[in-house]
Amino acid sequence: MKIKLDENFPARTASVLNAAGHDVHTAGEESLSGCDDLELWNAAQREERFLITQDMDFSDVRRFTPGTHSGILLVRLRSPSADNLVERVRELFHKESATEWSGCFVVATEHKVRIRRPPNK
Repeated sequence: MKIKLDENFPARTASVLNAAGHDVHTAGEESLSGCDDLELWNAAQREERFLITQDMDFSDVRRFTPGTHSGILLVRLRSPSADNLVERVRELFHKESATEWSGCFVVATEHKVRIRRPPNK
């Protein structure tokens, strides 16, 4: 899976995902740290990458309608420490069918995963 990792995730998250066989680009590696959301979004879409973020600006499913993009995983933890974020992403990509999330809008909390799929999926 081609993934764009937002700067609000620890860099070691990319290593976890790469080790699981995914192709990960990080905002930091691409000099997108501190850029506005639209610039990050456009980069992810241009490269057809699934975006992993904690940024609530990407939570509007009317603006980011499933099926109109490469997919979004919004991780919302009560205690979003670096260790908790890395571990939750590791768990999601190990236990869930994350490779089927292309084009979907996915929200993951500590105990739940909600998936909004494109109308035709």
